[in-house]
Amino acid sequence: MEGSRQLAASRVLAKHPGMQPAVSVVIPAYNEEGAVAATIESVRSELNGAGISHEIIVVNDGSSDDTLQRAQAAGATVVNMPHNGGYGRSLKAGIAVSTAPLIAILDADGTYPASYLPEMIAMTAYNDMVVGDRGTAMKGVPLIRRPAKWVLNHTAGLLAGHTITDLNSGLRLFRREALEQFVPLLPDAFSFTTTITLCMLSSGLRVSYLPIAYGKRVGHSKMRARDFWNFMFLVFRLTVYFQPLRIYLPAGLILFLMGFSKGVYDLFIDNLSETAVLGLLGAVLLWALGLIADMIARLNLRPRARTDLPPI
Repeated sequence: MEGSRQLAASRVLAKHPGMQPAVSVVIPAYNEEGAVAATIESVRSELNGAGISHEIIVVNDGSSDDTLQRAQAAGATVVNMPHNGGYGRSLKAGIAVSTAPLIAILDADGTYPASYLPEMIAMTAYNDMVVGDRGTAMKGVPLIRRPAKWVLNHTAGLLAGHTITDLNSGLRLFRREALEQFVPLLPDAFSFTTTITLCMLSSGLRVSYLPIAYGKRVGHSKMRARDFWNFMFLVFRLTVYFQPLRIYLPAGLILFLMGFSKGVYDLFIDNLSETAVLGLLGAVLLWALGLIADMIARLNLRPRARTDLPPI
């Protein structure tokens, strides 16, 4: 009965703009029958306790267990996908039906405590995205995966020109207008969080990190070892998309130094080679392509940052 009342209340909020919730919490779920109900109850308890109006949207991503039934029984609004399509697709489906000006995403496996949501919501007054930072220890992350996460975070931070303490945390708060402009770029797989981080940082939007405790998940992780290489490729691709000079300038510099060094050696032996000339010409070509790509990015790809925020 309680679940039916909660579901009815969510539908009323969606139908009447005057009763619009302050935050929509989107929870993607794939075979999470062991934790999804507890996650929903935790979110509801924390936001009700803080007096924050909300709607809870669970996206059942083609689960083969009782995830759908348990989410419905817990009173969440459920988007049921008939086939498994990926973490990112689930989030985009939940975002599409959400109604609030603030959007939170939270995993259904019990790893991210909902108790941080009220503080993160308050932080959106100064930020376009607030990320739950699991910290350097990440006690809930298997030891074998930590080196890969460290390499990925630091590579992305170097290329984006920002310190990124947690690149793919699954606990985030967004301002709707900041998030929606990037939805066409967001992939259907696990790289959703990596992509939105790089999109926002590379576009000059304000991103803050809130340290959180990261719990031990209920059930089994859906990540695979090969996903690390997919993430690395994604980081380079998005850097070329938003900040092309961060790739083209160093690559051109390497070619220039190789060609220049070979040219000096060739002059010393009085025999200028094609290798030196090709190295120098390759550097000039890469720099020219980088400048053109950067001009295109500035004109067409970078959305404007918010101007209504107080100065830092």
